[in-house]
Amino acid sequence: MTVSEAAHEMTPRELRADVPALGEAAYFNFGAHGPSPEYVVEAASDYLADHEYGSATTDPYGRAFGTYETVRERVAEFVGAEPEEIALTESTTDGITRVAGAIDWEPGDVVVRTDLEHPAGVLPWKRLEREGVEVRVLETEDGRVDREAYAEAVADARLVCFSAITWTHGTRLPVADLVEIADEAGAFTLVDAVQSPGQVAMDVSAWGADAVAAAGHKWVLGPWGAGFLYVDREAAAELAPRAVGYRSVEDPNADEIAFKEGAKRFEVGTTTPAAHVGLVEALDAIDAVGLPAIEDRIASLTDRFKEGVPDDRLLSPREYESGLVTVDIDDPEATVERLADEGIVVRSLPHPNGVRASIHAVSTESEVDRLVDALAADW
Repeated sequence: MTVSEAAHEMTPRELRADVPALGEAAYFNFGAHGPSPEYVVEAASDYLADHEYGSATTDPYGRAFGTYETVRERVAEFVGAEPEEIALTESTTDGITRVAGAIDWEPGDVVVRTDLEHPAGVLPWKRLEREGVEVRVLETEDGRVDREAYAEAVADARLVCFSAITWTHGTRLPVADLVEIADEAGAFTLVDAVQSPGQVAMDVSAWGADAVAAAGHKWVLGPWGAGFLYVDREAAAELAPRAVGYRSVEDPNADEIAFKEGAKRFEVGTTTPAAHVGLVEALDAIDAVGLPAIEDRIASLTDRFKEGVPDDRLLSPREYESGLVTVDIDDPEATVERLADEGIVVRSLPHPNGVRASIHAVSTESEVDRLVDALAADW
């Protein structure tokens, strides 16, 4: 049974009960991977089966393209965009890379990123250094961006890339303000928002960024492979993707390339819509619980967790900002392994040197208490 076929409202506890992978495990790694509810996997697998088994008697391309549009509309609704501003991608990394490859870079161009970025927001710019692009890394403190230092760094930038919620500290950056400062400098703004959907409300139009890359396999509890990229329609008109295929252009048989309007120019060729069909089901489940209820629940559980963490061990803000909470541990990898043996799942971070717990609304008080007690051995 799909979410739409069931009751329109759902509690976090009911959502958890629909996720077979959780079981008895105290799972706190939603910032990396959110295990999917059963009906999400079924929606994806049923679509794939129907698409393949019926392909001899129906038009598989026509059905796939119709599904692309249905998914595009649902994602746009969820993030506050228009459908033509959404491209369907594999992941956040995929979206960022597609934008990086769509700009006509020149030697001496400047890219600014923070030192808080995931490799998704690091590697594409590192690659451009080979072409003479300068990558300027803005140093931060405790997951915060100093606005004066940021304004100085972006003053001559071609592009600025930063995260809406940092994967290192769980801090929320002031996206709209940072975009406004970059806009005044004439820089293209690209936001890594993968930690936002499913745990906080998103409105990409209010952010004002030129592009926002995200995916649904974390807090949304969707399948892997269901990424999405928002590109402002005016910004898209100035971008010419290097990866180009029949889905990117108006007429694939024309002598000259004429890219499709809006974000569709970032889609390339034949891909199964199955993962994105699962994403739609996952978005329906999140909406059935409601983002306000999800955020309230995450705030309550993270407060409970932080109460058990000494001040000198807490690397994230003590007040609630997101479900990502990082604590200082002397040997993070050893702690992660020890907790895994106890049925508690967290992850280590390369920077800062610590262990990160990702606490979702589907987590429970007893699990949080287990985590605090388990970590206390390393304080």
